[in-house]
Amino acid sequence: MQVHFKRFTAALAFFLPLQIAFSESGLEEKSKPPAKRDSSRKINVQNEGITVRGRADSRSTSEGKIDSQRLKARPIQNVGELAEAIPGVIVTQHSGGGKANQFFLRGFNLDHGTDFASSIDGVPINNPSHAHGQGYTDLNFIIPELIREIEYKKGVYHVDEGDFSSAGAMRMNYFKSLPKSLIKIEGGSLGFRRTVFAESKRIGSGNLLYAAEYSHYDGPWTIPDHYNKLNSFLGYSRGDASEGMSVQFLGYRGSWHATNQIPQRALKIGRSWLNADAGGLNRYDAEDPNDGGHSRRASITVEAHKKTANSEVKALLYSTYYDLDLFSDFTFFLNDPVNGDQVEQKDRRTIGGGKASYSRTLFLGTLKSENTFGVQFRRDYIHTGLYHTQARSRLERLKLDRVIESTASVYYENRISFTEKIKAFAGVRNDTFFFNVADDLTNISTIRRAQTTNPKAGLNLGPWKGFDFYLNGGYGFHSNDAKGLLIPYSTVSPIAKTGGSEVGMKAMILSGLQSSLVFWRLDLDSELVYSGDDGTTSPSRPSTRRGVEWSNLYSLSSWLTVDVDISISKAKYRKYDPIGNYVPQAIGKVFAAGISFDRWEYFGSIRVRYFGPRALIESDWVRSTPSTLWNLQIGKHIGDFCSIQLDVFNLTNAPASQVQYYYPTLLKNEAPGPDNGGYNDVLTHPVMPRNIRFSLSIKY
Repeated sequence: MQVHFKRFTAALAFFLPLQIAFSESGLEEKSKPPAKRDSSRKINVQNEGITVRGRADSRSTSEGKIDSQRLKARPIQNVGELAEAIPGVIVTQHSGGGKANQFFLRGFNLDHGTDFASSIDGVPINNPSHAHGQGYTDLNFIIPELIREIEYKKGVYHVDEGDFSSAGAMRMNYFKSLPKSLIKIEGGSLGFRRTVFAESKRIGSGNLLYAAEYSHYDGPWTIPDHYNKLNSFLGYSRGDASEGMSVQFLGYRGSWHATNQIPQRALKIGRSWLNADAGGLNRYDAEDPNDGGHSRRASITVEAHKKTANSEVKALLYSTYYDLDLFSDFTFFLNDPVNGDQVEQKDRRTIGGGKASYSRTLFLGTLKSENTFGVQFRRDYIHTGLYHTQARSRLERLKLDRVIESTASVYYENRISFTEKIKAFAGVRNDTFFFNVADDLTNISTIRRAQTTNPKAGLNLGPWKGFDFYLNGGYGFHSNDAKGLLIPYSTVSPIAKTGGSEVGMKAMILSGLQSSLVFWRLDLDSELVYSGDDGTTSPSRPSTRRGVEWSNLYSLSSWLTVDVDISISKAKYRKYDPIGNYVPQAIGKVFAAGISFDRWEYFGSIRVRYFGPRALIESDWVRSTPSTLWNLQIGKHIGDFCSIQLDVFNLTNAPASQVQYYYPTLLKNEAPGPDNGGYNDVLTHPVMPRNIRFSLSIKY
């Protein structure tokens, strides 16, 4: 870590005097001088659904932008799977459909969003100090048909990304208007039905866009999910990409039953009416029939921007209300053999925040200097509770906390283009946290302040004969749950630092082919570890992750596209412990590929995803089983106003698991066991069996 810091300090010392010299010389800003045309500097691949960012805009190998056409070419079973369009990302679910997904990326089990920052139109989605998990990211309020693009970044090299972004960041952006109104009706197996309506109108000098979504899903479970979801969107915008403003409102409401993971020993016994007390379960059974939850979210956002030839200014203000009541049973009868171990986790919060940035470009001959200053702030007023429950009735209050968590961030980045083929950047970001935490049960409270400053730098060489080379390094962080600051004699740090580096290249040596190869490393000062007995996470030892990613997108023609992504990573603790040094749940190997076409009036795709085995305990003696899933999409355009589509998920009906864990549990009627009173076992949550969905889309 110290070696990295010296390198970054040297980089900053190199860049900042150049900028000071510009300002002291009284250099006047002027338009960019004409440059020689370089056809390799920006390539637009037509009709294959991905927007290729100009190479001059890239900071690293592992960033990109995916537009709506590319997203439409993917069979999507639930909205969280939109993130799988990002190379190397795996999205799963281990509970009811209304609960936040679990994300895997770059050697991480990101749980429900820790170390993976997500936002919609600039508004952060991750919730710090959440009742269920740090950085909890629920994407169920997103309407996929409204997404214009997804921008993604991996690593700690971007000054505009702060908390939760060490592994990566995903920025989703909605359309401001639609060329045609949309009505979409879907239905399918496992009790699925969905309706979407979206329309935009010209009002005065701006555009009004409004949309609504309703869906219902039961799943294959013995006790149906009964997941009912209602989403709404209303937005008004004026201007264009150069200058404009917008106001938008988003609303969400969802309720569901949940079938959680179950131990393999219960599956081996199986459920039988001849021996109902044996404790056996079938694949889609639930040990606790009363798990589930309900959630609501509402937000309002105001945004404005202006861009000139040499400057750009952006400003954003947002306010959000969010609540969640989640009922889960992770250990069954381990802690309470009479009433069971179900708990209710309650989260209520209001969020206010904003961000602003100002960029200015200066020229000295052929030397180009881009300077960006930014500020961000956020305040969460949080009420969380943890209750012991039975059949969703409260038996005991275990925790009742109030948290006011505030963040103020400033950043600066200087980017210099020495020549058309040599570019570099250096930046620094400072984040200051204020925690005001109170436990209403014990009347214990604390006020804490924490601060972190993180330099970042990078170098871009190329293009040379179709190749660009990137070298990046920097520091980042994730905040820890503020409620941990109340634990007596706790070693919980409010902020866990991360440091990473990567070297990679992008290649466009064949017409229509985009390839990237990157080698990366990331160090964490504190790992967050899942605790099965209460469904929470806790800090652990420092760790190191390293890996390689290879991504390819090949547009063979204007109507046929192939993509192949391979990711291999390894995660280990840096401090030795006799129990082992493997990071549990850390993703290892990922393979994803697909073929999509849109020819004449027909369109479709077929995709495969391989989710490799991973260590479930520190010793690596217990590992998860790998899974391979195939999905199919086929459809037909009927004129310019209508299309029909058939999606088939889990085409081969593979009996795979979405997630697997290993910890002690005790089933009903089981005798106490040797592992803290229970039995250590692999717990599994199955993927959906083969199922189909049919949709009709009408545009007018």
